Amino acid sequence: MLLLLTFSFALSIAFGFLIIHILKNPALNQAPSDQKISEIPPLIIGENNYWLGAANPKVTIVEFADFACPFCKTSFPSIRELGLKYRDDVKIIFRDFPVIAEHSKNLALAARCAGEQGLFWIMHDKLYLNQNISTDQQIKQLTKEIGANEEKFNICYDKKKYLTQIEKDYLDGQALGITGTPTWFINGQKISGDIPFEKFDELINNILTSK
Repeated sequence: MLLLLTFSFALSIAFGFLIIHILKNPALNQAPSDQKISEIPPLIIGENNYWLGAANPKVTIVEFADFACPFCKTSFPSIRELGLKYRDDVKIIFRDFPVIAEHSKNLALAARCAGEQGLFWIMHDKLYLNQNISTDQQIKQLTKEIGANEEKFNICYDKKKYLTQIEKDYLDGQALGITGTPTWFINGQKISGDIPFEKFDELINNILTSK
């Protein structure tokens, strides 16, 4: 029990530092980018998805994820740390693949609606840290906690403004043969599952050193 409390406390502190770092670094809070990377199929890259890291990367990581997925929750601290470590060389693109729960699409909507206010990555992290939530009321409560304009968020969320884009991500994922989350494409190479930080770090290093 003590170990669990200690881990939760440490994770909360780390999340706090991540928020401060994101707000101070525009490259970590990018609005959707329709930039195409010529050597990677457009079906993988997608359109109008949020990203962090390098605008002209040597390594592009595309993640298909579900905010209700426990393995995605386990993975997200590693991918965020890698995004900071390799921010000059790596671009990380987030795509929705809402398959885990009935409310998965609503969680995806929450992140995108927060993104209208420049808060996508903060809501991204907040949703994973509060993965037990499922109702509209609980989701909207997170809006207060991240400091978003509630009225603007609620209009976006209630109208399901980005549902078409979320469903497009899902259909692209199906066309790519994705069956579960998280699924990653590293410079176009498909890898599935919760990848340990050390393995991800090794993969990125191998690509960078081979260039």
